[in-house]
Amino acid sequence: MQANFTKNLLLSTLVLISCSFGTVNAQDKTKATQEASSEVEGKNLVKWNFAAMALKNYSFQYERAIAKKISVGLGVRFAPKSGVPFKSQFEKLIDDEDTWNSIKDFKTGNFAITPEVRFYMGQSVFRGFYVAPFARYAKYSVEGPFNYDVTVNVSGTDVNQKGVIPLSGDIKTFTGGLLLGAQWKLSKLVYLDWWIIGASYGTSSGSISGKKTLNSDEQKALKEQLEDLEDLPLVKVKSEVNSEGAKVDFDGPWANLRAGLSIGFRF
Repeated sequence: MQANFTKNLLLSTLVLISCSFGTVNAQDKTKATQEASSEVEGKNLVKWNFAAMALKNYSFQYERAIAKKISVGLGVRFAPKSGVPFKSQFEKLIDDEDTWNSIKDFKTGNFAITPEVRFYMGQSVFRGFYVAPFARYAKYSVEGPFNYDVTVNVSGTDVNQKGVIPLSGDIKTFTGGLLLGAQWKLSKLVYLDWWIIGASYGTSSGSISGKKTLNSDEQKALKEQLEDLEDLPLVKVKSEVNSEGAKVDFDGPWANLRAGLSIGFRF
């Protein structure tokens, strides 16, 4: 009887040990599967902001997970020089017919780089609502004919004439702000990123200039109409005109709004 009891005890112990090893192996397999799944999905996202095409911009972003709910990103935006987008809305914003007529034929282009850090509020990185502090460097290029009216005296009679001077230059801005957004997983590798609203504030500086031989009447007329650019939103304007041409300096505060809709690929 003692022998049977010892035998049964040994068998029971072996069964318990086997079950323990089975449980450990199952846990290890589950963990390995989760890690493998995470590795397959990858820690990187590349995205195209297709909504920016409405403003003639090409906008792309790279995002990388660095913690369970935190990622870092780098965005690049550029636009070749073209006519002012949404001309009718921009004309209303300026709210001055003479100023608008002077610059309506300008072409503008831009380049911007935007680093950011994202904090996701959901269960994991890349998914759900997020807040993202960001900084932005942007360069806006401008070129085109500046139209102005000049009055000249011809045989004792004042005659109104049209004048034009080609202007070109750049405005550079540095801003910082906060973006609110949400991101969804559409499939195993495809994501949708909605920049709900973002705002930034900072500084700007730059100038545009042009060369042209000007007489005293033209200088006076051009100076007066360049001063109308002081009505432009967001920036301070200072102009200088002489017999060889004109220069307009821009500086002061700068503000931006940020929104978009991007499609992304995870790897």
